[in-house]
Amino acid sequence: MFPTPIEKQPKAAQLTYKALLPIALLMWLGPLLAVALFSVKPDADFVNANYWGLPSSFELMHNYGQVFFNSDMPRYMLNSVLITVPTVIGAVALSTMTGFALGIYKFRANMWIFFMFVAGNFVPFQILMVPVRDLTLDLGLYNTKTGLVLFHIAFQTGFCTLFMRNFIKALPFALIEAARVEGISEIKIFWYVVLPLMKPALAALSVLMFTFIWNDYFWAVVLTQGAESQPVTAGITSFNAQFRAAYHLMSAGSIVAALPPVAMFFLMQKHFIAGLTLGAVK
Repeated sequence: MFPTPIEKQPKAAQLTYKALLPIALLMWLGPLLAVALFSVKPDADFVNANYWGLPSSFELMHNYGQVFFNSDMPRYMLNSVLITVPTVIGAVALSTMTGFALGIYKFRANMWIFFMFVAGNFVPFQILMVPVRDLTLDLGLYNTKTGLVLFHIAFQTGFCTLFMRNFIKALPFALIEAARVEGISEIKIFWYVVLPLMKPALAALSVLMFTFIWNDYFWAVVLTQGAESQPVTAGITSFNAQFRAAYHLMSAGSIVAALPPVAMFFLMQKHFIAGLTLGAVK
């Protein structure tokens, strides 16, 4: 059922694996290295078609200074924070409560409601572009951070509920029964018994949601426009002029935009891995 570990494979397979691993790693990191290289090149290198060669001069301070001090990038970064943080809090809080209800209580429509949450994840979000945009216009939420937050919460709660429900389902039900025997209310059981046990799952889901929402480009372009509400993923395109693209500034802006989710992952790495692997080994 499971693949044989590479340590138990024949010697030829192990040598092939070791030879192909650096190549695969280079292919994976290639685009990131290219963006990092572009971010320190002068504008003249792109005019002279020096795309892949060494920079004619290193413009690290100049390019990143342009991004931070001569553009709306700080505003875009702030917008991303104001969109991502409330979305993560809202989606995780709602999914924790729905996961508790679907994982603990047994009622006739339990599986049907759970199926509705899961089924929403299989709907291609591209087909929702026009109706969602029209709905934001009707509600007065178009081109607002509030509208983007609300729709992100609505779209992400399904996956979060799937994650939380399965995690809560794996908790020892004897703890819930013991708390009920002691006369503890259901709200206190959720708050004092279940929620402390969910810390690894909460951390893992928060990191995932932070990365998903921060890196979202599609809904940022569909539902917002302009520096007053656009997040950083959409704001990077503002470096493009009508007839040319400032690739060096776009690359520098991309590096800056990628730093918060990377930092978030490394800060929460221990909790993230613990949340994903908890219950994998009995």
